[in-house]
Amino acid sequence: MNILLINGSPKGKNSNSLRLARSFVDGISEEKERRGEACILEELHLSAMRIEPCKGCFACWKNTPGACCIADDMGEVIRKELWADLIVWIFPLYYYSVPGILKNMIDRQLPMSLPFMSEARAGHGSGAHDSRYDMGKIRHVLISTCGFYSAEGNYDSVRALFDHVLGKGNYESIFCGQGELFRVKELSARIDEYLSIVKRAGAEYATGGISEKTGKELQALLYPKEVFENMADASWGVSKEGGEKEEPDLIFTKQMAALYNTDSYDGKDRVLEMHYTDLGRTYQILLGKDGSHVHADGSLTATTRINTPFEVWQSISRGEIGGSEALGKQLYTVEGDFSLMIEWDRYFGDASTAANGTSSQMLSVDVARPSMATMLIPWIAFWVAGSIDARIGSSVALAVAALVPLIMQNHLFTIWDRLSMAAVGILAATMGISGNGMLLGYLVFGLLWLGSCLTAEPLCAAYVKHDYGGEKAHDNPLFMKTNYILAACWGTLYVLTAIWTWFGRQHGFGSMILVINNLVPVIMGMFTVWFVRWYPARLARK
Repeated sequence: MNILLINGSPKGKNSNSLRLARSFVDGISEEKERRGEACILEELHLSAMRIEPCKGCFACWKNTPGACCIADDMGEVIRKELWADLIVWIFPLYYYSVPGILKNMIDRQLPMSLPFMSEARAGHGSGAHDSRYDMGKIRHVLISTCGFYSAEGNYDSVRALFDHVLGKGNYESIFCGQGELFRVKELSARIDEYLSIVKRAGAEYATGGISEKTGKELQALLYPKEVFENMADASWGVSKEGGEKEEPDLIFTKQMAALYNTDSYDGKDRVLEMHYTDLGRTYQILLGKDGSHVHADGSLTATTRINTPFEVWQSISRGEIGGSEALGKQLYTVEGDFSLMIEWDRYFGDASTAANGTSSQMLSVDVARPSMATMLIPWIAFWVAGSIDARIGSSVALAVAALVPLIMQNHLFTIWDRLSMAAVGILAATMGISGNGMLLGYLVFGLLWLGSCLTAEPLCAAYVKHDYGGEKAHDNPLFMKTNYILAACWGTLYVLTAIWTWFGRQHGFGSMILVINNLVPVIMGMFTVWFVRWYPARLARK
């Protein structure tokens, strides 16, 4: 398949629309390659070519039929068009139509038409000229971005133009609003998400056509109207009120504030204070019911204060380093209410899900994750059933351990899940033969936790890391320290449980020990909930 990209953007290879087009073509190429078909790609960047305006002399019709009298690069464009099986037209929206260099190139296609009048068979217009060449095999796709919050209602002139040029219904189109966001590195996660949908559209196009579901996702707003317009207004770097030039850090802070998700408002106003330590400037962001507002006069009382070099916070926003990782490495500090940091994604996360009622569902992908329940279910069955009757309990524990892979089949299994099932199986068999094994169960469970502290990933981290960036959480010292401490605490608790259970039974405190053994894990669970909030906040203040 021969694919020709005609890039009509004056920005050339820096075009935002070109990023969409390349993702689309990548989808086509990968799908064709999967089917054993070859793809050849050619790119024409009109901004780098010399294409003179049409003179309207009609020499290409009457003096040199099919050949223009102007000796420039247009001849190469026509040859590439005739070579292509698919032409992808790329351009930004300029004054509700195509940029001048692309319209100029379209005008210069006159040699490709015959001079004789014909009926308008394209479904548009009242007259036409037949093509000089057989163009029926060529497919066309239009890909464009615009600077409005939505493409809807802004491409009527473009559609009318290409209905004449290509024929109504003879082309596919992907028109995306908020195009200028494609150059903002801080929004790369959302942009990459959209580009992955464009790539999928390319793969579907290669097999016949873009599905209705993908088409709806392509039309979804990148961000809600208000969020986009606030970010766009801030990006110009001048005050909206007086027109004064603004500092880059103020522009950045305003754009960050624009991402505030009002759905996160819980009835309590918050003031996030950004103190850029390297610049010596401080801004306050009021997060309220009606949105966010940036104050540069320090008139508010901060509830959360972030002390950070400006470059560090920019790197975090661009995804070059995780926020938690940077905090763990003490690249910035946090004072005041730390809950804002814990729930950062809720306040400043993917505001795009509020742009329309379906985008969050459309863009979500079900990813299997581990669950600590997979590890705990066999142990709970062993302790509960075993405490009632050793012989029957051993059979119940063995059955549960065998059924866990089936019960938890929708979750990823960790090494600790497998070790737990194996350990419970061995302990249950031992208990069935000897009539005892509860003490050994407490000890093995505790040693499992303590042993994980000697590995690269403590036991509890294996289950919660997916809420902190997955494998990237390993680079976050704050996350790792917290989980190592908790693993050590839980391990020590169960080793001690084995000791005091043995001691209590030797001295006739069996009933009391039973109550203690059920109560202590509950207390430890409450401690865990408190610790995961207190300890990171304590480190963040340093």
